[in-house]
Amino acid sequence: MDLTTLIGWILAAVLIVNGIGVDKLGNFFDMPSLLIVVGGTIAGLVACYPFRILKDIPKHIGICFRGKKYNIPKTVDQIIDLAMIARQNGLLALEEKAEEIKEPFFKSAVLLIVDANDPDKVRAVLERQVEDMMSRHEIAKGLYVKGSALAPAFGMIGTLVGLINMLKGMDLSGSGGASTLGQDMGVALITTFYGSAFSNIIFHPIAQKLGVREDEEILYDTTVIEGVLAIQAGENPKSIREHLLASLPQSVQKKLMKNAGDGGGEG
Repeated sequence: MDLTTLIGWILAAVLIVNGIGVDKLGNFFDMPSLLIVVGGTIAGLVACYPFRILKDIPKHIGICFRGKKYNIPKTVDQIIDLAMIARQNGLLALEEKAEEIKEPFFKSAVLLIVDANDPDKVRAVLERQVEDMMSRHEIAKGLYVKGSALAPAFGMIGTLVGLINMLKGMDLSGSGGASTLGQDMGVALITTFYGSAFSNIIFHPIAQKLGVREDEEILYDTTVIEGVLAIQAGENPKSIREHLLASLPQSVQKKLMKNAGDGGGEG
């Protein structure tokens, strides 16, 4: 489980509360301001996105808290095992092993080479799947990028509402217009505060974390594509391992290659 997003939210809240002062927190709660910023942002997102995307918001939050899903070194080991089987028994021998693979993309990639498809066709099919995945993820990230833009915008709207009410309520003749001056000024300033807070503490971090998770999935998918194509081409398992681990940090590469020993070169 990845708690960095939650830790960031808590740390931001603590720092803000510390800066405000616990005894003055009441000054920063204003229901009309919350309704303008939160309600306005939600309304804007509803206007921008269909329900099929909005209903996935809980799923997106879950992805932010989910631990790292893809283990590249483990995936490389699986690919090497398949490569050794293919060199000894042929590609058709991989069909049974493919049924043991739980990850859908990896499984479909192996089945594509088992069916003796042209390598260019295999790459095209798999890369198209990756592109479709990226398009879906861009839409999901865009939801929170839009939210990070809408929140400050509605904060500014609230500021204008407060200033207009303040100016309209001012009685130049001194007959009591100052009675609502503080309230209207509070709305004007607090909405800006709310808008900035929601944008930079909630929406932008979620969009960024979804981007990190997307990069991890792209790296995984790319590793699988290059691995299955190398298996189809009959490359040496040791060469496949070295090629697939090239995207990892040097320290990790050396450790994994040392652990692998000479086993990857058999066959």
